[in-house]
Amino acid sequence: QVNDGIIPLARLDDAVRRILRVKMRAGLFDAGKPSTRPLAADVSIIGHPEHRAVARQAAAESLVLLKNNKGVLPINASGRVLVTGDGAHNIGKQTGGWTLSWQGTGNENEDFPNGNSIWEGIYEAVTDGGGIPVLSADGSYEVKPDVAVVVFGENPYAEFQGDRDHLAYGNDKNNEVELLKSYKAQGIPVVAVFISGRPMYATPEINAADAFVAAWLPGSEGKGVSDVIIGDSTGQPRSDFKGKLSFSWPKKADQGPLNVGDADYEPLFGYGYGLDYRTEHKMDVLQEFEPPRDISRSVFFENGPVAPYKLKVSAAPEWSDELVGNGGILKVRDRIQVTLTDRNVQEDSRRVSFSGKEMAAVYLHIFDQLDLSREANGDMQMGMSIRIDEAPSESVFMSVGDGTIDLSKELVEAGVGNWVDVTIPLKCFAEAGADTSSIDTPWLIATSGTFKFTLNSVQLVPPASGLDCPVTAPQVVSEIQ
Repeated sequence: QVNDGIIPLARLDDAVRRILRVKMRAGLFDAGKPSTRPLAADVSIIGHPEHRAVARQAAAESLVLLKNNKGVLPINASGRVLVTGDGAHNIGKQTGGWTLSWQGTGNENEDFPNGNSIWEGIYEAVTDGGGIPVLSADGSYEVKPDVAVVVFGENPYAEFQGDRDHLAYGNDKNNEVELLKSYKAQGIPVVAVFISGRPMYATPEINAADAFVAAWLPGSEGKGVSDVIIGDSTGQPRSDFKGKLSFSWPKKADQGPLNVGDADYEPLFGYGYGLDYRTEHKMDVLQEFEPPRDISRSVFFENGPVAPYKLKVSAAPEWSDELVGNGGILKVRDRIQVTLTDRNVQEDSRRVSFSGKEMAAVYLHIFDQLDLSREANGDMQMGMSIRIDEAPSESVFMSVGDGTIDLSKELVEAGVGNWVDVTIPLKCFAEAGADTSSIDTPWLIATSGTFKFTLNSVQLVPPASGLDCPVTAPQVVSEIQ
């Protein structure tokens, strides 16, 4: 941009000068190499109690209380406290991206020997107060609890892999909302602890909970959360909420930018909002808005092909494309058949049947070109949620662009009759010949044998460790084109 004259060279010099000035004032140019400075290579100070105490205090003071109807918080430490949710005993989730790994994914609690989860903090506080803490993976219980704490939220991400087309966390039918509603229906007070790297549209979750805490990413000291939400044995606070919103909380999923001073500034919770235990507050049921669908570089099929992608079929020997309609049955010369079917809601999936008479393919196509090179470099994966209805009789190929791999091994491992998520790194298709910077077919399945499967979704998913690329196969997609 400097070379093109978009940014003046003087502006770039000014930016660099400011950075250098800060470094000089900090003494970095006179301090010597980092390896020669005091405490260099002294690993004994890593996880020092004083440092952990500061981290715990920071976690506690960053919590923002958005809702606390009926004074559910603080929780009486002498009661029976049920704790559930995928973030309850998951230090990796509460620390987020840029933690041990780039994306912060693939980490286990054992990878944080000096850390503690939110559950561990609650367990200690409730046990010390004479109560009974219970951790439940699926939210079930044998003895009815006095209160339920559901810890959930965003999975770790870093940089562009956290990019979204809108800020909806979920919808009014996701697992957390249903769980929160079920507890309330049973007369159990419920507390939602929401883990996220940003304010999000979570109105269904807020409505379904009696109390809602924005916990952000509390880091390795989960006990900082329990310090605030768990009271003493008489139900009195051990520590109060101090956090206030440093960003406005959206009323709608596609409401942005959302800043103080905007002409149409109308947040759900304004900049600086945050309750504490000294303020009585009752929140009425909030208006819920339908979040927009993802139109993106990341979601290609969800309840049907996501615009602008089209679902098509083709078969040998002519390889002429035919568009899959929204109803009825589509047959291509008795080679391939696609029908509408249900998984979660009516007609949200497609059942694909290959006859085995000739090579045939089903695929998603976009008229324009899609650039997925950044996603490929970031180790993103192409994922699909499918159910194998009849095992393939011949090899099954999967293509992204002009890169094709043999998917047979993964399908055999999936088994018949099970819904599974099959994911293949984008780099595998690049290694097989795909130009990831110019793709008009982001997903294709082809075989010359008999094979039946049901498709529910196709989307990019975050990277995972330890995945090998399947065997490279002939470029099926080039034959179709």
